[in-house]
Amino acid sequence: MASKQPSIAVVVLAAGKGTRMKSGLAKVLHPLAGRPMLSFPLAAAESLNPERLVVVVGRDADRVRETFADRATFVLQEEQRGTGHAVAQAERELERFNGDVLILYGDTPLIRPETLAQMAATKAETRADLVLLTAEIEVPGIVVRDEGGSVARIVEATDATPAELAIRERNTGVYLLSAELLWKTLAQIGDHNEQGEIYLTDLVGLLVRDGLRIEALQMADSEEAIGVNTRVELAEAAAVIRRRKLEQLMLEGVTIVDPAATYIDVGVEVGRDSVIEPGCSIQGECRIGTGVHLKPGCMIETSDVGDDSVIGPNAHLRPGCVLGRRVRIGNFVEIKNSVLGDGVKADHLSYIGDADVGAKASFGCGAITVNYNWLEKSRTTVGEGANIGCNANLIAPVVIGKNAAVAAGSTIGNEVPDAALAVERARQRNVEGWTARRGAGGSSGRKRKDEGETD
Repeated sequence: MASKQPSIAVVVLAAGKGTRMKSGLAKVLHPLAGRPMLSFPLAAAESLNPERLVVVVGRDADRVRETFADRATFVLQEEQRGTGHAVAQAERELERFNGDVLILYGDTPLIRPETLAQMAATKAETRADLVLLTAEIEVPGIVVRDEGGSVARIVEATDATPAELAIRERNTGVYLLSAELLWKTLAQIGDHNEQGEIYLTDLVGLLVRDGLRIEALQMADSEEAIGVNTRVELAEAAAVIRRRKLEQLMLEGVTIVDPAATYIDVGVEVGRDSVIEPGCSIQGECRIGTGVHLKPGCMIETSDVGDDSVIGPNAHLRPGCVLGRRVRIGNFVEIKNSVLGDGVKADHLSYIGDADVGAKASFGCGAITVNYNWLEKSRTTVGEGANIGCNANLIAPVVIGKNAAVAAGSTIGNEVPDAALAVERARQRNVEGWTARRGAGGSSGRKRKDEGETD
């Protein structure tokens, strides 16, 4: 009979300075596939339904607290004295907690919830005092096992023998142990090293010395252990997250024509039977319906696209767009902060900004809403079934009625009633013989005596 798993608290270390990022932004706040890096280990921790979730902060502590205020308790590591010292800052917050403590890292965003659940199950089943997570990655802590396969010690690469350096299994620093044992052992770790820091890795050696049982759980997928310390590693981690996202979507019934040329953030939802062609980038918290076709080169930012719509090629939905069903947005059309009803069409070279557009309205080539007067932005309302002609300008705030029409080339600043045609153009004037007077070939003809002269 399996042992009952005790309650869990999670401590996430996120106080590092991140100097190798060479950034004015705290490392754990750098975006990865649409979300701050720290959100990923927090989400993995939350999957365990922990009784307590504590984040140890340091650099840009206020910004980190503000970003994740509703997801964790925060403690400050004012002086950077190593990982062991960082964990110790959470002791006061957890002084009345009697379960197991899981230690994670804010700059290790790829660890999966399933891996953490496996750690908890392993500890319960084996009754180990400590479960540590290992992987075949290039980090300094070499896991040395005895003849029976148990963990004998953790050796830093700088202190390892040639035989030990050949060992591929390394310590990730992710630990699960009881709160009582954690605080007791941390109190025994000294800072007798060149850096004068308290290393969490020393905890393993102390437990081995005391004859306690340690289980090392090796990751099946070592990329979960990738840590982010540079922008190169940030890009590598982002590529993994995007790849996972694309695989998830394809398994759910979405066609990704070329995954290597498609960029979809982790917060995006896409319905079945949608098709996403190469060069598309979907960013932020987007919702793409079922049966949607995104043609090549589209960018969609924090917007909703209704079922059976067709977008692109080379269309741009800026944040705040809500498109109904069967909407058609074509070449080089830009939509911004607008609501488009079912069946709206804007096939090419249009701009629709800060607008509310009724069902089955249409925009001709080059039609735009003029939403900004250098002081403020105003909204345009286009009624159901309205037709906006080519190169028409709608000067907001303005209302175009239901089934109304705006003639091509018109600039409209006043309300257009339902079912009316609005025409606003200068009278056309033809200058007869103009080409001949300029000379054969037009632009190569004689120069006018007076550039200001009119006929």
